[in-house]
Amino acid sequence: MGRLIRRLSLAGIAVLGTVFLAIQLVPYGRPGPNPPVRVEPRWDSPTTRQLAARACFDCHSNETTYPWYSYVAPVSWLVARDVTEGRAKLNFSEWDLPQREAGEAAKELQKGKMPMPIYLPTHPEAGLADDEKRALIRGLQATVSADRPRRR
Repeated sequence: MGRLIRRLSLAGIAVLGTVFLAIQLVPYGRPGPNPPVRVEPRWDSPTTRQLAARACFDCHSNETTYPWYSYVAPVSWLVARDVTEGRAKLNFSEWDLPQREAGEAAKELQKGKMPMPIYLPTHPEAGLADDEKRALIRGLQATVSADRPRRR
């Protein structure tokens, strides 16, 4: 009985290893070069930009920094989806284009929805102290009201 369990365990590990290697061949989710930065908002202050860069730019700009694990499936698939969706909603690097949720950015921060909680354990620098969070919220509100992006 012990040999059977050991064989089944080894076979299971071999199958999982083979599947893991095979999914690396799926051509989705591999980070490519970032698109160029077109136009940034006219930030209300350098501090607002610095806080936004730290907490938001990986998903909401064309200045994404991809860590090593973002090249390994299936994590690469999740990263690609989050960056694609984030840029579609709000992209600080394409302020000359319509930004669906520019006016919602401060509200999402206030509600604690951004940065996404799943993002913070691997990006602790994106976590904001309470005073930094308040400063970013005020800064985003001021930036978006003074330099509204185009509407769709």
